[in-house]
Amino acid sequence: MKVSDLKAPIDEELRIFEKKFREAMRSDVALLDKVSYYIIQRKGKQVRPMFIFLAAKMCGGVTEATYTGASLIELLHTATLVHDDVVDDANERRGFFSINALWKNKIAVLVGDYLLSRGLLLSLEHQQYRLLHIVSNAVKSMSEGELLQMEKARRLDITEDVYFEIIKNKTASLIAAACATGAASVTNDEALIEKLRLLGEYIGIAFQIKDDLFDYGEADIGKPRGIDIKERKMTLPLIYTLNNSTRQEKKWIINTVKNHNTDKNRVNELISLVHQKGGIRYTEKMMQVYKEKAFSILNEIPDTEAKEGLRDLVNYITERNY
Repeated sequence: MKVSDLKAPIDEELRIFEKKFREAMRSDVALLDKVSYYIIQRKGKQVRPMFIFLAAKMCGGVTEATYTGASLIELLHTATLVHDDVVDDANERRGFFSINALWKNKIAVLVGDYLLSRGLLLSLEHQQYRLLHIVSNAVKSMSEGELLQMEKARRLDITEDVYFEIIKNKTASLIAAACATGAASVTNDEALIEKLRLLGEYIGIAFQIKDDLFDYGEADIGKPRGIDIKERKMTLPLIYTLNNSTRQEKKWIINTVKNHNTDKNRVNELISLVHQKGGIRYTEKMMQVYKEKAFSILNEIPDTEAKEGLRDLVNYITERNY
């Protein structure tokens, strides 16, 4: 299924949202406006806004608050991406130059700050305090997840439990916030909002596990294999392999990640070992577990076109090849 097919049930809403989002990013400062235009022209698949509109439609229908929530999520998400590229010293984002590569770190940090403040102001201007609370909690979790991953990368002592805590905070929290925001924009039913938040959390965990699998795959996804190993990120395939290796193999794995993570041949040997030890099979199995958890919540919600659209979107993000 193509992304355009997935967008079909919410096509009109996404068109309206794009216009509102461009307006939300506008600034009287020429440099800021130029950078904002660059960001908008190179936007991604808009997965998070899709979750918001589908969740809102499942819970009653899209309102003006839904558009505010979608802009809020996308502004804060974009701010975190701009800041992430500075933290990671990344020169590319989605195949294009990153903001820090074109305008240097200082401007990139300030642009991220501007986008963050625009999101906060947008919610306050429309008195959407519930939405602001949901999204602010997500940004807090994302920061904590990123810092926990950095802390653990120094010692390479990540257990499976810590790995899931990291990805729940780092990635799943924003997708959870998107689903909760969609629900909260149309209903005050806290039990339903929490149900949608948990749905998004399970989807987000499955999404990140799929992303972690790409580091060990053969597909050309626009980035080389072994990037996570190079950055000393202990993801599930590697954690499983470590837990199912001999003492000598463990020593070799840790030495490779710590001291030889830029040696292409050594990294490829490690990737082969992960495959041999069943690390990929186990990780794929865990992705399916969280996908099924998401579907079990989805099954409790009455059938609608939006529900089927969300189910298709979950299948897409867990079966994608890039």
